[in-house]
Amino acid sequence: MLHLRQVAIRKLACLVLLSSALFARQPWATLLEVDLELILAVDVSRSIDEDEARLQREGYVRAWRDPRIARAIQNGPLGRIAVAYVEWAGTQYQQIIVNWTLIKDAAGAQAFADAIERSPRIAESWTSISAALDFCVPMFNNAYEGTRRVIDVSGDGSNNRGRPIRSARDDAIARGITINGLPIVNDRPSPFGFAAEKDLDKYYEQNVIGGPGAFMTVAIGFDTFTQAVLTKLIKEIANLPAGVRPEDAFGGGLARAPEPAAN
Repeated sequence: MLHLRQVAIRKLACLVLLSSALFARQPWATLLEVDLELILAVDVSRSIDEDEARLQREGYVRAWRDPRIARAIQNGPLGRIAVAYVEWAGTQYQQIIVNWTLIKDAAGAQAFADAIERSPRIAESWTSISAALDFCVPMFNNAYEGTRRVIDVSGDGSNNRGRPIRSARDDAIARGITINGLPIVNDRPSPFGFAAEKDLDKYYEQNVIGGPGAFMTVAIGFDTFTQAVLTKLIKEIANLPAGVRPEDAFGGGLARAPEPAAN
C-alpha cells in the first residue's frame, strides 16, 4: 500500500511539473505576429503648457482617426500592428495611458484614438528621455512578435534628469529596438518663463534617434503637430523607404514635413 501511495504521489508531482512547464511556455507559444510593435512615448513635462498639452493630445487623436493610418496598416505583409501610448516626464513619472492594442483596421485605430482622448492628462516636473526609454524597453516583453520594434519619442526639450540619454538609447538599440523622434520646435517660453530650447532637432538627431531605419520628423510648433504626427506615423507604419513621401504613397492632404534625418 505504501509503495502504491508513493507511486501515486510521484505521478502527481510529474503532472504538476509538466503542467507548470507548459504554462510557462504558453505565452511564448501564443505570440501573435505583427508588422510593427510601436510605443508612442509622449512628453508631458511642465515645460508644455495647458494649451500645448491639449494640442499635442489632439494631434495624436486626430492622426489615429485619419483613414490613411488604417490604409498604411493594411498595406503591411500581415496587415496588423500593436501600439501602446505612454506619457513621461522626469525620472519618477512614466505612465502607460493605453496599453498594447492590436490594430488592423479603421475601427481599431478609432478605438485607440478614443482611448487616448478619454485619458486625463497629468503634468510632472523635469524631462528624462533616458528614463522614458528605460521604462519602454521592457514593455516589448508582451503578447506580440513584431517584425520591427520602435519607440517613438516626442517632446519639446532635451534630457535634463536621469542617466545619460546616449547610454539609454544605445542599450535600447542593442536589444533590436529602433528609436524615432518627433521634436517639437517652437519659440514659446515655458510656463516658468524659460526660453525655448534652440536646435532641439539637432539634439534629437545626435542623441535620441537610433537603430535600423531610424528617422525623425520635426514639428514646427504645436499648431502643426497633427500633420507632423500623421506624416510620421504613416512613414513608420508603412516602413516607407528613404525618398518615398507618405503623401505620395497614401494620398494627398498631408502637409510637407521637413525631410527626416536618418541615423
